[in-house]
Amino acid sequence: MDPQQRRTETGHRPPPGGNMTPILVAFGVFIAIAALVMFPSSLVHQVPEGHVGAYWRGGALLNIITEPGFHLKLPFITHYEPVQVTLQTDQVRDIPCGTKGGVMVTFEKIEVVNRLRKDYVYDTLLNYGVDYDNAWIYDKIHHEINQFCSSHSLQQVYIDIFDQIDERMKEALQADCTRYAPGIEIISVRVTKPKIPASVRRNFEQMEEERTKVLIAIEKQRVAEKEAETKKIMAISEAEKNANVSKILMQQKLTEKDSSRREADIENQMYLDRQKSLADADYYRVLKEAEANKLKLTPEFLELKFIDAIAHNTKMFFGDKVPNMVLDQRLLGNFLDHSTKDKSSDR
Repeated sequence: MDPQQRRTETGHRPPPGGNMTPILVAFGVFIAIAALVMFPSSLVHQVPEGHVGAYWRGGALLNIITEPGFHLKLPFITHYEPVQVTLQTDQVRDIPCGTKGGVMVTFEKIEVVNRLRKDYVYDTLLNYGVDYDNAWIYDKIHHEINQFCSSHSLQQVYIDIFDQIDERMKEALQADCTRYAPGIEIISVRVTKPKIPASVRRNFEQMEEERTKVLIAIEKQRVAEKEAETKKIMAISEAEKNANVSKILMQQKLTEKDSSRREADIENQMYLDRQKSLADADYYRVLKEAEANKLKLTPEFLELKFIDAIAHNTKMFFGDKVPNMVLDQRLLGNFLDHSTKDKSSDR
């Protein structure tokens, strides 16, 4: 006896319509298969690299963040959006603003490089939605640019402090994001030159031309000064070189003169010494001859010399007085006596 008959016999009747669970399961499987076949993207989805997956069910954000890859979700019930967490560049275009002087200018394009931190994806989407950059980048750039222009003149915005706008915009955006949306990180801001009215632009162009002419004139003057300074330096260098050469030549001549003088002094000293030696030798010779002559001056030697001189005299004298002149014994005796006395006095 089967259970159905046993329950009937005991008085228990099956519920009307029978057990519907298998039917519901089969229907759900059929719906899922049909959805997978007809709408495959509603069940399986792909999160691209550099993004994370965020999910909404019935309009409520789920606290589920998926990494890049393939994932499943309930079709028609769960909504999915990829959220970029790498560097992205938002371009804000055509931003009109008025300067402090009332001139309208337009910034054609401002690029904001930013990144949403992965850890803050849920909080940022919960507070500001998927289009969080509309509030904190696009609208914020419009506001900050107008604030900046309204407090500066056209000259400052277009020329004087234009190079500071990038950094000021970055600091302003990051300050508010850090305070209200800490997951948004501002990397850099690039601001293009604003468009100004044509008449004002012509004035600026003329001013720039004049400034360029002045800069060219200043540069020419600077080049001329540099050339003059270079020529001066070259002239000074040439003069110093010539002076050094002259000094070297003069020193060389002085050295040569000094060498010549020393050589002449040496030669003079040698000549003086030689002449002194000769004079000393001559003096010594004469002195010795005189001493020798003194030793020779004896009466006998003098008589011998006298006789020898008379003997060698070849002249002949004739007359009565000849014997008295030549052979005068008194003259010879007087000469001998005088010589003897001189010799005695020398001793």
